[in-house]
Amino acid sequence: MADKLTAVKGMNDILPPESARWEALETAVREVMRLHAYRNIRTPIVEPTALFVRGLGEVTDIVEKEMYSFEDRLNGEQLTLRPESTAGVVRAVVEHNLLYEGGKRLYYMGPMFRHERPQRGRYRQFHQIGAEALGFGGAEVDAEIILLACALWKAIGLQDVRLELNSLGQPPERLQHRAALIAYFEQHADQLDEDAKRRLHTNPLRILDSKNPAMKALNDAAPKLLDFLGADSLAHFNAVRAILDTNGVSYSINPRLVRGMDYYNLTVFEFITERLGSQGTVCGGGRYDYLIGEIGGKHAPAVGWALGVERVLELLKEQGNTAVDVAPDAYAIVPDAASLPVVTPVLQTLRGMGVAVQMHAPTGASEGMGSMKSQFKKADASGARYALVFGTDELAVGQVTVKALRDGLGEQRSESLTQVAQWGHRLQ
Repeated sequence: MADKLTAVKGMNDILPPESARWEALETAVREVMRLHAYRNIRTPIVEPTALFVRGLGEVTDIVEKEMYSFEDRLNGEQLTLRPESTAGVVRAVVEHNLLYEGGKRLYYMGPMFRHERPQRGRYRQFHQIGAEALGFGGAEVDAEIILLACALWKAIGLQDVRLELNSLGQPPERLQHRAALIAYFEQHADQLDEDAKRRLHTNPLRILDSKNPAMKALNDAAPKLLDFLGADSLAHFNAVRAILDTNGVSYSINPRLVRGMDYYNLTVFEFITERLGSQGTVCGGGRYDYLIGEIGGKHAPAVGWALGVERVLELLKEQGNTAVDVAPDAYAIVPDAASLPVVTPVLQTLRGMGVAVQMHAPTGASEGMGSMKSQFKKADASGARYALVFGTDELAVGQVTVKALRDGLGEQRSESLTQVAQWGHRLQ
């Protein structure tokens, strides 16, 4: 026997019935996106490495430490498994000139890859759902995309998340703040950890995003970017807040919120929970008005967010929201293979009506269909509400016996094979 192969560490199989919870979330996302007029986009999992270096920033953790990058053996091209999707969406928008006729509201779902230490809700292959509004510069779209996330939380019953807001202003304002940060941290160089020392003169704003508890007091006392914002940036931020206030959305302002990518400006936000330990960010995003230009397109504003699917599902579990009904409506009991030419058209009719039917089948090619008793046991174990018994006696008179497998579903009865659609309608 050959050695058993297993999945790569941090890259997990999603098996039934757990996969049904993923499908339920995806279904809810599609409906919420439809109601907000966001349309689906699907981009490649593999992109040019330069896309992420240019888009995310060379001194971000993702580019420096976490990307799965490799050289194409055929042509020497440097490629990377996507660590996030915004850069890829922007690349697609630029490449296909999608903004030619105006702004676009898009959403995506799919796997991302980062080489980091696997832990609860954080894996090397993880999944994100994201929304991007490209070509829109107004504060009302920042608020809209936050309200979109709130609508999704309501649709899936997600609780215990709080919204944090900040503004990163515009590049000139950040340059002033950057100079003040460098001067401040240089005065406290003896308190900086190794990451902070490395970033001090390359990306000091990212020091504020440190997860090191020893850095918290130092970061709390650092100069605040909000104090460097000009009138236009403040007006944009206050307009976002006013719309959220009007819609009853609670939030707090976190002046240390900077996000992990370099492409953000103006509004940034995160939805955070205390239930998942250190992995508290469930969804995050903000405005990125310069990324389209950085990737080679004509300058256009944009704003978006991404949520971690594993974290959202883990949080729903924490709330006790784990039940997803994946049982079939009916289980077809078939005494012998000879009856299948009569049985299968009936099952296809029911399925065409939306009735989920599981047909009994032997586990081995040489086995018979099994006894009626064993088939009834499997029907009950399937969770189906009804058993459809296509016995020899029933088929001889053109009927099927419908037997309730759960309490409260009525008595056993016979249905004509030619009228089974009527039973299917009643079942709906």
